[in-house]
Amino acid sequence: MAVDQQGLQELKQRIKSTWMAGDFGKLAPHIQREAEAFVGRIGLKPGMKVLDVGCGTGNQSIPAARAGAIVTGVDIAPNLLVQAEARAKDEGLNIRFLEGDAEALPVDDGEFDVVMSMFAAMFAPQPKVAAAEMLRVCRPGGLIAMANWVPGSFIAERQEITSRYSPPPAGLESASLWGKEEVVRERFGEGVTVTVTRRTLVLDLPMSPSETHEHYSQYSGSTQMLMKKLDPERRDALINDLVTHWTTRNRGGAERTIVDSEYLEVHARRQA
Repeated sequence: MAVDQQGLQELKQRIKSTWMAGDFGKLAPHIQREAEAFVGRIGLKPGMKVLDVGCGTGNQSIPAARAGAIVTGVDIAPNLLVQAEARAKDEGLNIRFLEGDAEALPVDDGEFDVVMSMFAAMFAPQPKVAAAEMLRVCRPGGLIAMANWVPGSFIAERQEITSRYSPPPAGLESASLWGKEEVVRERFGEGVTVTVTRRTLVLDLPMSPSETHEHYSQYSGSTQMLMKKLDPERRDALINDLVTHWTTRNRGGAERTIVDSEYLEVHARRQA
């Protein structure tokens, strides 16, 4: 990524502001079931030390703690951590939540048996740095588990639509490259055994595609911030493109939105 240090810090501040905007806690329930399945496939055992990178409101951290793991969640957005802490407290779970950057994790080398990240670390602006950080904090023989949107998935297409209205900085790689097996292998490098499985997340909302768009636009920080930047004509065009996207991918009928979005589940095992 060809961005100087000042530009990188400005970009990260924008990323933080984006995740703090809106209310992701209203959107997280739509992927909660898949998050629980993702954690369940890791095979956690009581006492395992687990790091959830980009933990958000706790969708992965909470089922991991229910399984008896010793869980630390890290996220760039402190307001999401507040929600995660409240959810954990409601269930009587003791989870450590820390504000931090996926490219500079505030934890020790080799501290964790499992490092997991669902639709989170893939958005770090320096993917090789994020991969190196996950490797750094994972013990030898430990597991890194990721869920990454694949190119052409519903969510990747949505990001392409918004990028047409607000192009990313020059040199920034597409986040959906994390959804390609060969890219994942190259980023983790030698000494790491990678297995991948293509899976599908189903978004199922009891509302029409246009109402679903309004719901996501209301609570998605990135969509909110983009709408504010656009003049009325461009804003209307974006809304039309997003509603059309929901409508054309919908298989649920006029009053129910059911959309599939493929992702790559990655299990990367560090050699002991």
